[in-house]
Amino acid sequence: MLTRAASVLVPLFGRLTVTSDLRMRLSSGTIFVANHDSLADPAVVLAALRGLGVEPVVMATAGLWRVPVLGRALAREGHIPVHRRSARAANALDAAAEALLGGRHVLLYGEGGLPDRRDAAPGPPEAFRTGLARLARVSGALVVPVGHAGARRITSGSTAKQVAGVLTAPVRRPHFHVHVGAPQRLPAEARTGTAAARTAVTVAWRTAARALGERDLELRV
Repeated sequence: MLTRAASVLVPLFGRLTVTSDLRMRLSSGTIFVANHDSLADPAVVLAALRGLGVEPVVMATAGLWRVPVLGRALAREGHIPVHRRSARAANALDAAAEALLGGRHVLLYGEGGLPDRRDAAPGPPEAFRTGLARLARVSGALVVPVGHAGARRITSGSTAKQVAGVLTAPVRRPHFHVHVGAPQRLPAEARTGTAAARTAVTVAWRTAARALGERDLELRV
């Protein structure tokens, strides 16, 4: 339901284009890791992945499970709540490893939160947490980097600006682009694996941002 809803809603708010370095059918139980810079970007990424035939389980902040209707849908579809900064945080990695073992793809955000920026311009991924690298090591799963740009043209900045962005997006029709990189196997050591994942997502993000006409990327990386 969540992925299908995203694929229906995203075209109403703007224009989505997708490029991909995938050259073969993915094996079951693959990890997708994306940059996270807007409240709108999960919908954009899910819509793009569905267009490629992928409907992953999503690791997301546990607060979403308290939202009426949405919370029930997330639980019913097996998405994974992340209780950040609590003793239950490790449970999310266990649940993700179980989902991968069961053959489901998993989508997560390496940064673990949104950037503290007010502008609507795309920005490179910030520091990654080590959970992704640890999950890849325990599960043995391949990791697919996903870079996106343009979602901040819907929601960014103050609450008032975000509400205005959502309300006006169907008229403005902003352009979003998602680039899906080639699968890779991360180094086993957590710090090295985390750095490799961030580099791969940054390369994918740069491809997506350039598809939107951004040219001064080297200055902001």
